[in-house]
Amino acid sequence: MAQLWGGRFNKGVTAFVNDFNASIMFDNRFYRQDIRGSIAHVTMLAKQGILTDEERDVIIKGLEEILADMNEGKLEISTKYEDIHSLVESELIRRVGDTGKKLHTGRSRNDQVVLDMKMYVRDEAIEIRTLLVAWIRVLVGQMEKNLETYMPGFTHLQKAQPVTLAHHLGAYVEMAKRDVSRMDDSVARMGTCPLGSAALAGTTYPLDRAYTAELLGFDGPTANSMDSVSDRDHICEILFNMSVIMMHLSRFCEEVIMWASNEYRFVELDDAYCTGSSIMPQKKNADVAELIRGKVGRVYGALMSILTVMKGLPMAFNKDMQEDKEGLFDAIDTTKDCLIAAAGMLETAVFRPEVMRASATGGFINATDVADYLVNHGMPFRDAHGVTGRLVLRCIDLNCALDDLPLDEYRKESELFEADIYQTISLETCVNKRITVGCPNPKLMGETVVAYKAWLAENE
Repeated sequence: MAQLWGGRFNKGVTAFVNDFNASIMFDNRFYRQDIRGSIAHVTMLAKQGILTDEERDVIIKGLEEILADMNEGKLEISTKYEDIHSLVESELIRRVGDTGKKLHTGRSRNDQVVLDMKMYVRDEAIEIRTLLVAWIRVLVGQMEKNLETYMPGFTHLQKAQPVTLAHHLGAYVEMAKRDVSRMDDSVARMGTCPLGSAALAGTTYPLDRAYTAELLGFDGPTANSMDSVSDRDHICEILFNMSVIMMHLSRFCEEVIMWASNEYRFVELDDAYCTGSSIMPQKKNADVAELIRGKVGRVYGALMSILTVMKGLPMAFNKDMQEDKEGLFDAIDTTKDCLIAAAGMLETAVFRPEVMRASATGGFINATDVADYLVNHGMPFRDAHGVTGRLVLRCIDLNCALDDLPLDEYRKESELFEADIYQTISLETCVNKRITVGCPNPKLMGETVVAYKAWLAENE
């Protein structure tokens, strides 16, 4: 096995321990970040006079050739190497000779792996942010089409008050905007560069850590070398962010699954996002939505795994930290795939306004508006609440809606009721007369869509 250590050992590890210890088969995915970091490192070493310009150029040329070969799949990722760092350095030495052995001057794998992970996580966080913005764009597009698509709003999965589909989807826009904000905050906290911290106590070489940080797009160097090599907060944080994103997607998918059922029929999902049954010919299953809902557990699991790994570790680096990678990589892949799938599923979905409207006329969802009618005619709200509750019971006895209850039945409960009660509790009136910020009023929702489009223009 090609290792960067061994001088202190009389014999090598067993094949089992070699495989148990190695990370090459999963950490190879950040080879680009590893090579970028090495190029910045040797550039700084030459600036400081630790390497000559000629040595710098030879090493950089070799690293760039390795990068090109890895991008094109010409360089085998072999398990004879312990990790991606060993592969790159060993291959560099093979290609350029002893000059390549100077690459690791003033550096440890401890600060190198944190650098690679930090750059990788930062790159992936930015990509996830881009996918979140694309998800918001699809939500806003459906909102704009459905400003006056009336539907029931629910609490406790019981019909509560009338809203619009635009209003309902707008809730998910707000969730996704918070997801974007969390990613932005996390990326900002990834702004310090650990390279130059070495194993845990820095180095005797006169490194210019600020220059290295600048070359790699960081705001500056980390302030404590022990914290630098033992810090995995950025991994915990992006996993938390992704867990919240997946939770939001899962809530959306749960509703889509219900809305696509025969009992609701609010939406028809495109065939491209559904599957059938091997035995029941009539089935059209919302499998994409169900898979997104199910994949949340993988991301939650990765978050719990890294929190558990880190909770009892003493300073500074410990091999336990190698367990920060596989769960993270899977969670990133899962979250990105789910954002892409959810956006495609919603963009191609066909909503059924007439079915949603019919559903909104049942379930006494205008009962609050009956109570408000009485309040507007001078009755205290608590009394109006009781009167309306009794009217609902009367409707249940007569098997009718509040819209269809005869006026004389209303007047049995209160003489404040007049014929205008029916206009007051119509679906359109119930929605349109709501005038507070954030409510489903189509005019206000239209203004919200305009604001969302402005946000998209600034964030795309």
